Amino acid sequence: MVILGSRTRRGTSGFGCLVSIVLIVAAAYYGLHIGRVYFRFYQLQDEMESAARMAPSLKDDVIYRRLAAQSDSLLGRTLTFEIRRTNRITIHTEYSDSVDLPFFKHTFHLKPRVEEPL
Repeated sequence: MVILGSRTRRGTSGFGCLVSIVLIVAAAYYGLHIGRVYFRFYQLQDEMESAARMAPSLKDDVIYRRLAAQSDSLLGRTLTFEIRRTNRITIHTEYSDSVDLPFFKHTFHLKPRVEEPL
């Protein structure tokens, strides 16, 4: 006995699997590139927090030079940092990081800011 209905279903599971794999690969590709932007942001913010914790024993120009060197190594350009001392130290900067992918072009405007008591 021959079942005709099974012939019409042949290959549909393979196509569905292919679509799923393509979607997973695309999400991973886009997520990797966008994730790098945030990874650099968190690395810079971590360096800023470290500098703020050591601020009682460091002068502002030393902190500025260290942060400028770190931003140059992470982003490929030197950022301008604003350092304020009162009873707390505040370190702030702003920068943009772009992602240029197929079907997706976006510029992220990031503003890391750190406050620590002195």
